[in-house]
Amino acid sequence: MQPDQISKIDNQVESQVIRQVLVVDDSRLQRRILVSSLRKWGFDVLEAETGQQAIEICTRTLPDLVLSDWMMPGMTGLEFCRALRQLPSDSYCYFILFTSKSGKDEVAQGLDAGADDFLTKPVNPGELRARISAGARILGMERELSEKNRIVSDTLGELQRLYDDIDKDLIQARKIQESLVPELNRDFGSSRVSLLLKPCGHIGGDLVGMFSPGTNRLGFYNIDVSGHGITSAMMTARLGGYLSSSYFDQNVAMEKRFNRFYALRQPCDVAGTLNSRLVADRGIEEYFTMAYCIADLRNGHVKLVQAGHPHPLLLRKDGTTEFVGEGGVPIGLIPDIPYSQVDVIMEPGDKLLLYSDGFTEARLNTHDMLEPEGLLELVRKCEHAETGREFLDDLYWNLTKVMSPEYGLEDDVSATLFEYLGA
Repeated sequence: MQPDQISKIDNQVESQVIRQVLVVDDSRLQRRILVSSLRKWGFDVLEAETGQQAIEICTRTLPDLVLSDWMMPGMTGLEFCRALRQLPSDSYCYFILFTSKSGKDEVAQGLDAGADDFLTKPVNPGELRARISAGARILGMERELSEKNRIVSDTLGELQRLYDDIDKDLIQARKIQESLVPELNRDFGSSRVSLLLKPCGHIGGDLVGMFSPGTNRLGFYNIDVSGHGITSAMMTARLGGYLSSSYFDQNVAMEKRFNRFYALRQPCDVAGTLNSRLVADRGIEEYFTMAYCIADLRNGHVKLVQAGHPHPLLLRKDGTTEFVGEGGVPIGLIPDIPYSQVDVIMEPGDKLLLYSDGFTEARLNTHDMLEPEGLLELVRKCEHAETGREFLDDLYWNLTKVMSPEYGLEDDVSATLFEYLGA
């Protein structure tokens, strides 16, 4: 590339970045020489005879470049530079200081005051032009960086606004999800069902519930939908409709008989119906685990289906414990799969605990999982609880005490406790 081509490129860079130059010098002759060269190079030039005049100009309009003499009466170039740097501004002004001093101490003073470059007097036009070109490149990079920072700031602001909108929606979604579980405690004769639901975020994928179509007949469940967040929460809303405690005609766990009353269907049939509905919907990739029970409150006969859910825990009145159930396949994975059920006979004073794997898979301080054995330890700490509500609250509180603060609550935690107290 030829020298004249390089000079032409430099001119283009300078004209795009540096448009206005302020010359500050108490020597009229020196100003004329500088102004003549600068205007010849295509710059818009302002002049000031003193540092005070220059500050007044910069207060009104900040130039792109300042060329200032060091030694001036009144305010020196060094003092002017310091005052300039204290002016509020969104843009940067490049400052070249003219001086007859060339010692390291003087250069250090100038840099400390805010000067960007130095030229020794008398000023050579070629060197001045080269220094202006260097300044233009630096200003160009500074303005490009400022623009990128502005874009980043605007983007972060927009993201914050979007986050706030999403946060409001999630808070509202949580209220809707909470409405799926209108009661956390309910007595059925002398027996009682208590519920616990603790999502790990605004909303979760666990669901608990209970319903009774008539005296001495009771259904209760604990469900854990795969995944987390909005899609899982939408699935729980759908399941809440399938197992409605208010609208029996929509509840797949019930059937109307003789056009007069509703009866509870067998748990294995309920699991099969839910599985068929979920598998048939090709737009759904989620599946869920479930423990669902029906109880005859006249004799303590409980029928249970376990579809991939953790084994329910039977707490006998005499203090013995037993995990019950046969495992089973989660609902929504395999079409036309049969589900089996287990019969449990409960005595007055016995309790049956359904719980999600948010308990057993909670991370401990040792980084291990709680596991069923750890759950038993937590249950033993709650044996003096007087009510089912108190039992579940204590169980969750004890879980938070052994959980690792590093991991926190990684999964939704839920439980359903059935207390059979006799006919």
